[in-house]
Amino acid sequence: MRVCLKFKNTSFESDFQFKNLTKLTLTRWSADWRGATELYEQAANGFRASNKYEKAKVALEKASKGQEMQASPWDAAKHMESAAALAQKLSIWNEVADFYRKASELYVECGRAQPASDALGKAARALEDVKPDDAIQLYTDACEILEEDGRDQMAFDLYRACANVYIKLEKFTDAATFFLRLGVAADKCDATNSQCKAYLSAIILYLYAHDLQQAEKCYNDCSQIDAFLKSDQSRSASRLLTAYNEGDIEEIKKVASASTVSNLDHMIIKLARKLPTGDVTAIQMNTNDDLDEDDLT
Repeated sequence: MRVCLKFKNTSFESDFQFKNLTKLTLTRWSADWRGATELYEQAANGFRASNKYEKAKVALEKASKGQEMQASPWDAAKHMESAAALAQKLSIWNEVADFYRKASELYVECGRAQPASDALGKAARALEDVKPDDAIQLYTDACEILEEDGRDQMAFDLYRACANVYIKLEKFTDAATFFLRLGVAADKCDATNSQCKAYLSAIILYLYAHDLQQAEKCYNDCSQIDAFLKSDQSRSASRLLTAYNEGDIEEIKKVASASTVSNLDHMIIKLARKLPTGDVTAIQMNTNDDLDEDDLT
């Protein structure tokens, strides 16, 4: 059965056989974008009500274009986000990314960094399981929009979400890098607790990746920041590193199960509970081998 939509006593069939109000003719010297946009908006509502999601999506794309032509980027962005949501429902993943990116660009045109970042965040969440690499790029771009606008604190959840995708991909060093970015952003906002948690999370990720050298370097760098040096998170990191260097498996497990670690993000807690990874005894032996018996300094 074909769906007919009634607009001002005129019937328009569902295959978009609309009168082309945007086409210039000898009798029409200017395109009627307002009239055409209104028709597409009504068509989108009708198609969605009839569960004709593909046609609703197309109508929303056209409505977005119409709003853009009328110099209404905010309304154009809202329509593009709606089209992206329908593309997600239809599992058309390339369009999900493209539409949300377009919406983000339109929000930027409005000077609205927060919704611009939010649009990319929505795209990233939609793509996490099906296109994780694309999701990472979208999260990264979403963070950068907020950083450039001085809204670093609003990006905290995005840093964590991106790190979580990296962890799922077992790219632990990249995940640690995003926690360090979170720490830097938290420092700008005087969010000391979030900053210290981020640094401890990064150190745990390096240890989980069995990279004691990088974990120690990270700890030393972060300890240049007075707030971290005096924190419970710093003490936990120091105990972990000492236990690794001494090959003390029981101490590693004890610290990893303590309340300071238990207050970190769930994904980090899960990894910490599995420490130590690899052969801690081998790490201790390698550390001892680095000593020069003839060097008495």
